[in-house]
Amino acid sequence: MSEQPRNATIPPARERRVGVQIQREVMQLILDRGLRPGAPMPTEAELMENLGVSRNSVREALKALQALDIVEIRHGYGTYVGQASLTPLVDGLTFRTLAGTEGDSRDATPALGEILQVREVLEEGLIRRVAETLSDAELDRLEAVIVRMEEAGRAGESFPELDREFHEQLYKSLGNALVPQLLAAFWNVFHRVAGVRGWDQDPAPAVTARRHRDILTALRARDVERAQRAMADHFRGIEARAWQGSLGVK
Repeated sequence: MSEQPRNATIPPARERRVGVQIQREVMQLILDRGLRPGAPMPTEAELMENLGVSRNSVREALKALQALDIVEIRHGYGTYVGQASLTPLVDGLTFRTLAGTEGDSRDATPALGEILQVREVLEEGLIRRVAETLSDAELDRLEAVIVRMEEAGRAGESFPELDREFHEQLYKSLGNALVPQLLAAFWNVFHRVAGVRGWDQDPAPAVTARRHRDILTALRARDVERAQRAMADHFRGIEARAWQGSLGVK
């Protein structure tokens, strides 16, 4: 009898495809039963019976779905429907950006530019939707955030969390839950990579505060075109600072 190949324990391609199919079937089961995030999942025995697969196949599928935040495995308690957040997207984009720039921090700028470009396209389009619909109360809340930005700017302190809060507040009136999640995902990727590269501090916080003030001024005037231009100027400033930071310029 010939000796078994050393890599015989590696699942063949056919079996790997079956594993992907099982994951899809588990997701379809969640949808068919209308299970909401946090709801208990069927037991392993139920899944085995419903899907006609082995216990090991069920466990492998659940582990894969846990990595996607589609299910949550609480050891000692059971398995629950996950939040299906964008955390896997953030992790994947962060890794993709860093892996493609290993060895030279300046190489991160083009990759981060792609992240910024996607966010810019989203925000420039979205600001047209909110420019004419923001209420006075919503504009006042944005004003309060900018006042805090300006105070930090005068002290020469960066304010990434205030920046994030401004953009989240800006689009809240749309009532679209996916918008803040997508914007937060791209924001997180940018700041994770920038932090790893050592240039996560804003070298000109007063300028950043002024650019946000320009956005709000245009919004208060209900000037859609001006608001869009102000948002574009804001992103051009981010791109310039990222490039300067990658070169070690302060």
